[in-house]
Amino acid sequence: MAIDYNVWVVLLSFALAVAAAYTALNLLSQVPRSTGRIRSLWLLSGSFVLGSGIWAMHFVGLSVSQLPFQVGYRPGMAILSMLTGILSCYAALRLVLTPRPKLWRLIVSALLFGGGASGMHYIGMSSMRMEAIIHYHLLTQVLSLLIAVSASYIGIYMFRRVMDCREIGRWKLYSALFIGLAITGMHYTSIQASHFEYDSWVVVQSSLMQRDVILLTGVSVVTLFMFAISGGAIFLDRHVLERMAYHDPLTGLPNRHGLERYFENDFFGANMGAVFFLDLDRFKSINDTLGHDIGDLLLQEVAARLRGCIGDSGKVFRLGGDEFLIALPHTTFEAAGEIAQSILQEIKKPYSIDENELYVTASIGISLTPAHGSDRSALMKAADTALYTSKDSGKNKFSVFDQEMNRYQLRRMSLEKDLRKALARSEFMVVYQPKWDSVMNVMVGLESLLRWRHPEHGIISPVEFIPIAEETGLIVPITYWMLHEVCSQNVLWHKEDIANVAVSINMSARMFEGDSLYEIVEEALTRSGLEPCFLELEITESIAMNNIEETVALLSKLRNLGVRVSLDDFGTGFSSLGSLDEIPINTLKIDQVFIRKSKMHSKKAIISNIIAIAANLNMEVIAEGVETPEQIELLQSLGCRVMQGYYYGKPMPVNELGQWFSENRAV
Repeated sequence: MAIDYNVWVVLLSFALAVAAAYTALNLLSQVPRSTGRIRSLWLLSGSFVLGSGIWAMHFVGLSVSQLPFQVGYRPGMAILSMLTGILSCYAALRLVLTPRPKLWRLIVSALLFGGGASGMHYIGMSSMRMEAIIHYHLLTQVLSLLIAVSASYIGIYMFRRVMDCREIGRWKLYSALFIGLAITGMHYTSIQASHFEYDSWVVVQSSLMQRDVILLTGVSVVTLFMFAISGGAIFLDRHVLERMAYHDPLTGLPNRHGLERYFENDFFGANMGAVFFLDLDRFKSINDTLGHDIGDLLLQEVAARLRGCIGDSGKVFRLGGDEFLIALPHTTFEAAGEIAQSILQEIKKPYSIDENELYVTASIGISLTPAHGSDRSALMKAADTALYTSKDSGKNKFSVFDQEMNRYQLRRMSLEKDLRKALARSEFMVVYQPKWDSVMNVMVGLESLLRWRHPEHGIISPVEFIPIAEETGLIVPITYWMLHEVCSQNVLWHKEDIANVAVSINMSARMFEGDSLYEIVEEALTRSGLEPCFLELEITESIAMNNIEETVALLSKLRNLGVRVSLDDFGTGFSSLGSLDEIPINTLKIDQVFIRKSKMHSKKAIISNIIAIAANLNMEVIAEGVETPEQIELLQSLGCRVMQGYYYGKPMPVNELGQWFSENRAV
C-alpha cells in the first residue's frame, strides 16, 4: 500500500524546511566576514540549524501520514539520521563557503547536500518500528535523489551569489525556497514510491494520538531548539559581535569598520558635508610619563567631550591611538569652522584624571564634500593633509584643505621617497661655517652643516628635508655618515696644516633614543684617527631635558672620552635653569633670534644674562647669526667674543673653504 497525506500538512512541512534553510542562510552569511573560531562557530550554527530543520521536516511528514497500522520509532536510528543530516550539511557548506569557489566545488557540495539529505531520509525510514515491510521502487528513488541534488545545486549557487548581503533579500529567499524544494521533493517523491507490505489481520489505527509521542516531542524540541539557536546567534551578532567588530572597546566609539559602513550607508545622502581628522598634540608624552592607563582614561574623556560637542549632528569615530574622525553631514564651510573652533576650546580644558591635572590640545584637518571629494577615501586623505598643516603651523589649530596643501604634501611624499635613496646615491654634502674669535681675530672652530643636492630639484633646504629625516628615522644613518665624513675631513686639514680646530656636528634627538651613540662616536674617531678634543657635538635644549638622567650619563661618558659638547639655540627651548649646571656641556650658543633683534632692550637683557650664566658656570659662549659691525660691538661690550654668522663667513663646501682659509689666515 502507499501513504496518504493531507495537503496542508505537506505545505506545513515545506514551510518548515524553507524556514530552516532561510534561517541557516542568514547565519552562514556571517562566515565570509569572520575568521578563526568565530568563523567555525557561524558554520557550525548554520549547519546545525539546516540539518536539524531537514530532520524535523522529515519526521513531521512521517508522523502525520495516514497508515493503517501503529508505528513506533527506534531512538538510536532517529538520532543517527539527524546527525547524518547535520554532518552532510557541514561538509557541503564547508566546501562551498570559500572565496570564489570553482564549479566542481559547487557540484560536489550539491552532491553532498542532496546525498546527505537522502541518507538521512532512508536512515529515518529504517528507524520506523512497525508490522510492515517497506519496498522501494529503484527508478523513483533515483529520481528523488536527482531532485534533491539538482534543487540543492540551484539553491547553493543562488546562495553564493547573495552570501555577502547582510540584509534580508529576495534572492536569499529564493535560495531557501530551492533548498526547501530539494528536501521536501526528495522526501515525498521517495515516500510516494514506497510500498508497505503488512498482514491483513493488523488492526487499523490511523489516529494521530496513536503515534509515537516521544518522537513527536523530540521533533518539537529540536524545532524549537533550532529556532532558539538561530535567534540567539542573530541576537549575538546584532548586540555583541557586531559591537565588537564595529566599535572601539576603549571609548565605545565606532571604529574603522563602523566608519566604512557609515560612509557607505548614511553620509553621502547630504548635498554637503564635512570630515574632521583630529589628532591630540603631545599625547605620547603623557603616555610616556604617566603610563598607558592614564593615557587610556584621557582618551575616554576626550571621546566623551567630542560626543558632547557633536551631539546628534554627526558621528565621532576612533581610528586608533589618539586619532579621531568626525563626520558631519549637512555642514557648510562656515559651520565647519565654528564647530572646529568649539572642539579645540573644549579639548584644551583641563582634565582631572586619577589625581592628575592634565592639559592637552588638538590639531584638526577638515575636508568638505563635494568640493574635496565624493568618496570616503578622498575626503579622509584631504582631511589628513589638512591635519599635517595644522601640526606644522604650531598645533592647537584647525585647517581646511586646499590644493596648495595637496601640492605641498605631494612634494613632501616625493622628497621622502628620494631621501631614502639619497645616501646610497651620494647626494649629501657637508658645508662648514667658521666660528670666529672677534678679539684675537682668528678662527677657533667650525660648524658642519648638511646639504642635499637633489638631482632634479637642486639644493634642498635643510628646513624642508631635515624634519622628514627626523620623522622617518633616516636622520640616524645620515648622522652616522656625517660623523665619519667630518672626522676624516678634519684629520686631512690637520695633516695639511690648513686648520687645527674643533668641528661641531648637530645631533638629532633620534640619536639619543638608542644606546649606541657612544659607540658610533668612538668608531668614527677610531677609524679617522681624529683626537676626541677636535670633535664637538651640538645638542638642543629639548634633547638635554628629555630623560635628563640618561642624557647626562651619556654626555658625561662622551666628555670623559674627550669630546666637546655645546648647547645649541639656548634660550628658545624648554630647559630648566635649575638643571643647567648638571648637564656636562662646554659651550652655550646664543640663538640668532636674539642677535637679530639685539637693538630691543628686552633682547639685549636676555643676551647679557645668557653670557653671565655661561661665565658663572665656566662655560664658553658663542653668538649665532652675527651679520653687522653693530652686533659685534654690542656682543663684545656684553662680554661675548666668539661669534658665528655671515659677517665672518657663510656655510661653505670644502673647495671654497680652502680659499677662505688662505684669505683669512686660519690657523
